[in-house]
Amino acid sequence: MHLLSQTANENAQAAPMFDPLTIGMLLILAVLIFFMFRNSKKRKAQAAQLQDKMVPGAQVMTNFGMFGLLVAIDEDTNEALIEVAPGTTLRVHRQVLARVVEDETLDETIADDAETTGDGTTTERP
Repeated sequence: MHLLSQTANENAQAAPMFDPLTIGMLLILAVLIFFMFRNSKKRKAQAAQLQDKMVPGAQVMTNFGMFGLLVAIDEDTNEALIEVAPGTTLRVHRQVLARVVEDETLDETIADDAETTGDGTTTERP
């Protein structure tokens, strides 16, 4: 009996608690968790910045590519009113608002939507 307990003690002392592979895997896991929290903080900061820019009167673009003027935001029902043409307003869910469009970006988008024909005239796409 004494021989078995002595052999078990020797095996426990000879085997290291953490081998290099285990330490490496734990380090990789720690790095992945670090980057996960870092990206989460960035996304939260971007969402807060976007919400600060979402004020009535701002030019906005929806997730489906509709451009318009933000008329009102209802915090209680999470709805927004967007004026896409004079007298035409759309009621959309607030999460559909993708970004606030700056004037330079809007001009570039309109220019990209226009086609130039061979004689130098510009026609709008339908």
